[in-house]
Amino acid sequence: MQFGDRVRELRLARNLTLRDLAGKVGVDFTYISKIENQKLSFGEYPSEELIRKLAKALAADADGMLILAEKIPKQIKKRVMERPDAFRKIAQLDDKALDKLLEELGDE
Repeated sequence: MQFGDRVRELRLARNLTLRDLAGKVGVDFTYISKIENQKLSFGEYPSEELIRKLAKALAADADGMLILAEKIPKQIKKRVMERPDAFRKIAQLDDKALDKLLEELGDE
């Protein structure tokens, strides 16, 4: 699923109009329409701050929304920069090995 599709899905599930959502996050409703329809030019892509506002207004997971928008949440980016060696190894794991590692780490 693409970011814009998810925004539309969440907006409609909460019975919000484009104008309602735009008002909640402080942008023009036409910008929300462009997001939902993937009609943004490169310079118009939403910032991390706006994505977090959208997530809050739509009662969605902010990190999940950031990832859908192909943005790395700041806390994850910071940790990757601190330990690139560890993340390089993690990135090389196949799904089975990664699932096993996550199981060993347990829920936090």
